[in-house]
Amino acid sequence: MAYHGPSYGLSRECQMKSQAKFDINRAREACDWVEAVTKMPLEFPTAEGLTDQLAFGHALKDGIALCTLLNCLQPGAVKRINTMKAPFKQRENLEMFLKGCESYGLKSQDLFQVNDLYENKNLYMVVDCLYALGGLAQKRSYDGPVIGVKVAMENKRNFTEDKLRESQKIIGLQYGSNKGASQAGMTAYGTGRQIIPGESQKIVSNESHKIIGLQSGSNKGASQAGMTPYGAARQIIPDDMIENNN
Repeated sequence: MAYHGPSYGLSRECQMKSQAKFDINRAREACDWVEAVTKMPLEFPTAEGLTDQLAFGHALKDGIALCTLLNCLQPGAVKRINTMKAPFKQRENLEMFLKGCESYGLKSQDLFQVNDLYENKNLYMVVDCLYALGGLAQKRSYDGPVIGVKVAMENKRNFTEDKLRESQKIIGLQYGSNKGASQAGMTAYGTGRQIIPGESQKIVSNESHKIIGLQSGSNKGASQAGMTPYGAARQIIPDDMIENNN
């Protein structure tokens, strides 16, 4: 593998986000599952075993364990497993594993890219792929060690035309059903609302309804006589000219 050097800027941020998504506990469970199914131990760089994501990538980067795993789940999925340590042979193993997973039934969004594992870029996607593969194996009635959540079986329903027409008569709550409520007793939009405490309503007389309060817009006897309409020109005449005219 070529040495690309440290990353900076946006590449560094993407790398940090990818590392943060890697869960060492899930990776350890995935490695234990691979060893349990293949009956072959994984080779880690140190005697301490799986300590970080680099050790996880080192154990699976040659593709031998992954191809053996897929052949255990579906015999003959990978026709030939390369055992050479040459980089192009290891990449070929990973490509055959990914193609075999797709033929086995995994969706494209559940797979990872070869460089994600071989260059330790997005190792969390490798862990997710193994969990998805384990869930699919349970759906296919694999009787060996399992991991992940079993993929749900398809339960397709066929309804008759009469049943479909009956469903169109139901008014769902999302359509605004009022559940028997009405607008009886409600005042029209813009009408004044009388806010009177409960005890005060008992002593309100009919004479009080004849009083026009200020909030109701009473003009208290004032009128608009002599006022010019809105927008009309206003004549401004000095006082001395008014006296001379008189």
